[in-house]
Amino acid sequence: MSLEGGGDPRYARPVPTVGDVSSAAQRREDPAGWAMGEAVTEALAAVVAGRRDIRRYRPDPVPEELLTEVLEAGHRAPSVGHSQPWRFIVVTDPATRDRAAHMADRARLEQAEHLASERAARMLDLKLEGLREAPVGVVVACDRRTPASGVLGRATFPDADLWSCATAIENMWLTARAHGLGMGWVTLFDPDELADLLGLPEGVVTLGWLCLGWPDERPPSPGLERAAWSKKTPMSEIVMRDRWPADDAAPEQPVSHLRGPEPERLVTATDAADELLSPPESLGVLDRALNRVLAVGAQDVTGGMLVLAGADHPVTDLGVSAFPAATTADVLAATVAGTSLGAATAAGAGLGVVTADAGVAQPISGAHDARTAGERGDLATTDAMTLADVESLISAGREIGTEAASSGLVCLGEVGVGNTTVAAALACALLDLEPQDAVGLGSGSDAAMVTRKRDVVAAALARTEGESDPLRLLAALGGPEIALLTGVTLGATAVGAPVVLDGLAGSLPGVLASRLEPSTQGYLLAGHVSRERAHALVLRELGLEPLLSLRLRSGEGVGACLAASLVLQGLAVRRVAARTR
Repeated sequence: MSLEGGGDPRYARPVPTVGDVSSAAQRREDPAGWAMGEAVTEALAAVVAGRRDIRRYRPDPVPEELLTEVLEAGHRAPSVGHSQPWRFIVVTDPATRDRAAHMADRARLEQAEHLASERAARMLDLKLEGLREAPVGVVVACDRRTPASGVLGRATFPDADLWSCATAIENMWLTARAHGLGMGWVTLFDPDELADLLGLPEGVVTLGWLCLGWPDERPPSPGLERAAWSKKTPMSEIVMRDRWPADDAAPEQPVSHLRGPEPERLVTATDAADELLSPPESLGVLDRALNRVLAVGAQDVTGGMLVLAGADHPVTDLGVSAFPAATTADVLAATVAGTSLGAATAAGAGLGVVTADAGVAQPISGAHDARTAGERGDLATTDAMTLADVESLISAGREIGTEAASSGLVCLGEVGVGNTTVAAALACALLDLEPQDAVGLGSGSDAAMVTRKRDVVAAALARTEGESDPLRLLAALGGPEIALLTGVTLGATAVGAPVVLDGLAGSLPGVLASRLEPSTQGYLLAGHVSRERAHALVLRELGLEPLLSLRLRSGEGVGACLAASLVLQGLAVRRVAARTR
């Protein structure tokens, strides 16, 4: 017998010892010979169909060998020009995780602002706590420092390195699913901010954060479908043959709607809520606040303490307030007597009251003395306080906060004629806002007064341009009550107490405390959103949704106390409500 085309079959085909051992004849005779069999293809189809974006996790650790297997699967992904541009940053440090969760909380609220109101509410209902719950975070970064022209296939498609990293993520996701691990892909980040958190060099970019852990949910279908956010597009609408249809019958585009403690405790809180004879998260934002309270170990809380701090402000001499400076001392004295609006609201909510004198003209009898002796300025031309006074006030606040924490919830309250100007200046400096975006009416301002307030804030910002240190900004812009409440926040959260923020001036301590100690954010609750222009922006910076929106202007911790009452009622409801098996 001879071979087609001549020749003599006297010699065996040399079989290579490396690489592909198949012959052309084998491949010709059995084109499907490379298949892995029906059992493997059915298993693969089951894994692909069962992949889910997991949002809820158990706190149990992921064995190191499983983590390695997931990462190895990512490393086996295809890459353009075999460039392997992926880098995997495994995050288990709680502080880094907390900061990332804070970033995602903030980005979530920022995105919601651009959606129609109904769509925004549905987005805010989506659960992102996986960042705090999942025991492992994996950030996939793409090293783009190699010039595209030097990588086979990137000269024409420069972003193919990013696509390669996406295939690594899919490999990891499917491998995790096959082993019963849950994975969730979180991209609600400012990319540069996440890169800074992880210390990425220039030219290395992130593709978001992957949560990895044992799932605390076993969803039968994709989460966004179950939440009625979107639905699967039929294959018939996305597959075209040879070219785009001449009649431009393109697939229908998605409808545009333009317009974040210990993982074990967080999971336990969610578990307990799921056992209630009620739909999950039936209390909406309150349910999330209750989970946050329970997650910090405050399950037995039945009361709390309002810390109301007051101080005078030299900026009032510049005509920025409709009330005399002496009103601050009067409110503090009434608080000591239990008859101020803040003290009365606290009593109605079953809360105690600590009155703190952070610096009024005459000492207030019966108030906690936190007065400092340094020079005070008017913001526009001179610093509000000395740096030494800021440090002293924060230290005094820590002591108050630590003691108040033993009562349960710690509510922040402030009083200080002129401090809406102070708060607006601080908000602008901390959040990089313009005066027109932050200065509001305050209490009783008219148009001319608002203009003066904006001018004062602009002058203050000109003096502090380029400064980012929170303590120095406090010194430059004030005020003493805000510095004291920043210390209260740090002290209370350090011993595990939830802190309920109040209005603009009563929420800035949350921003300052979080800048000084990022993990603080996980202990904060937004009591309400006021009518002050910058308040909503401050809460967005903190990644917090307010429990109440009553257009309050009162200050004095009134909103915080009303919200605390709601939280305490919610905790009581959870303790007595019927449960399911």
